[in-house]
Amino acid sequence: MDIQSQSEPHKVLLVDDEENITRSIARLLMEQELELEVLRAVSGAEGLEQLKAHPDVALILSDQRMPGMTGAQFLEQAKSLAPEAVRMVLTGYADMAATMDAINKGGASRYLLKPWDDEVLVRTIREGVEQYRLVRENRRLTALVEQQNRELSAWNDSLKGRVLEQTATIRRQNEELKERNRRVTHSFRETILAFSRLIELHSSRLQEHTRNVTELCVRIARDLKLSEHEAETVRTAALLHDVGVIGISQDILQKRMSSMNREELGIFLQHAVRGQATLDAVEELREAGVLIRHHHERYDGGGFPDGLAGKEIPLGARIIAMADFADRELTELGGDDPLAALFARMERELGRGLDPEIFPVVERHVRDLYLPTYSRRAEVAEKELRPKQLLEGMTVTRDLHTPSGALVLERGTVLDAGRIMAVGRAYQVDPPQGGIFVSWAPSGGSEGSAARFTASVPVAEQEVAPDRLAEGMKLTRNLYSGTGLLLLTEGTVLNSGAIDAVLRYYRIDPPSCGVWVVEEKRK
Repeated sequence: MDIQSQSEPHKVLLVDDEENITRSIARLLMEQELELEVLRAVSGAEGLEQLKAHPDVALILSDQRMPGMTGAQFLEQAKSLAPEAVRMVLTGYADMAATMDAINKGGASRYLLKPWDDEVLVRTIREGVEQYRLVRENRRLTALVEQQNRELSAWNDSLKGRVLEQTATIRRQNEELKERNRRVTHSFRETILAFSRLIELHSSRLQEHTRNVTELCVRIARDLKLSEHEAETVRTAALLHDVGVIGISQDILQKRMSSMNREELGIFLQHAVRGQATLDAVEELREAGVLIRHHHERYDGGGFPDGLAGKEIPLGARIIAMADFADRELTELGGDDPLAALFARMERELGRGLDPEIFPVVERHVRDLYLPTYSRRAEVAEKELRPKQLLEGMTVTRDLHTPSGALVLERGTVLDAGRIMAVGRAYQVDPPQGGIFVSWAPSGGSEGSAARFTASVPVAEQEVAPDRLAEGMKLTRNLYSGTGLLLLTEGTVLNSGAIDAVLRYYRIDPPSCGVWVVEEKRK
């Protein structure tokens, strides 16, 4: 049932010390022609007086930062005056502790950021009022059924149909509540993701680190056949494993761990304990907080903060430690084959810093996750080859001259069978000094192979406006918001959900350019 169909309008209370904000939201709701009675207050104290006069308020939307009484404090007191009201918090500050207080102590079900998106704000208020209506209606119907059941013994069989009809109504209402709970769960997961983005904003070195570690942890947990609840806890902990770095000096965060001195490393490692302390106020996040606390323990017992060893370390923490180690090491490694060097380092750490039983599962997923990125780098890297190593499709990156000055190949030439034969003859008659500089190594086979390969037909990347994106396009560059937040990573294949997200990004925090994409085609 839609809000507008109610015989009596539901009441919505807006609390903000800036009167123009409550006036703007009230006007926005009026423009939507929703049958709502909007109450306004400019302080937490005035908001409590409004609730005493109107205890049947359906939804409360409160600012967090207000003089005299914060939004979290106001919502906590509001629970006793309007216990059934849906409570939400509106804030212009990325204050994680205050937001958690509003959720945990004040019972807020959602938080929204200033400046708000009108469409999102109206939809959120609409859904909150609808949730209030469903709960009230479900309670009314439940009470009605209980009353009918008490009188059932006195009723004749002809009345059974009425009871069954009411029961069916209750079932429908319960299904609606289940769907509402599903949406609340989804909103909770999106809130966790939003918190992880706050971490990325705090340090540029963490832009892709959190996402890579989370993806690797999810894959490992799946292979280890963890339960759905355990896997979700690992995912949450991976998303927030660096939440404790907020407040640590940027001078420390911009360094690699191997470059930190003893004092700096000690300060950095404290983020594990700080991370657990930050999440402990929210009951649903406490299990994840334990994993965050122990993700810098070492398998040999020499880690931080509690010196746990072996199986004493929670499995989820050992998974995060393995993924965190892999991603951090790859940022420090160079060369054409960093994965080989990474696995060599990981094997040296097995039984010391890392769990040797997890590694066989990890190796495959590290290759799947990172190999495409490093393969693309290797393909465009310049190599010096001998004539017998040349393959069709390679591109010459430097002019090739004979000692007598004759030009054999010009820079930019794409090799075919005839040109490769010409190079071979040149090296027999008047051999150039050194080899031939080329780029692109075809997939499959080795550099010495003379076999022919079927490769992708290269398609130039193009910069596309967000409203021209189509499903199936693949990002060729990371997409960052106007304030520097990583939105989508290179290699993402667009679907309808990703395109909708891009359009929202361009409305909220528009990137400074279009979206760089490519549509790959095969021969």
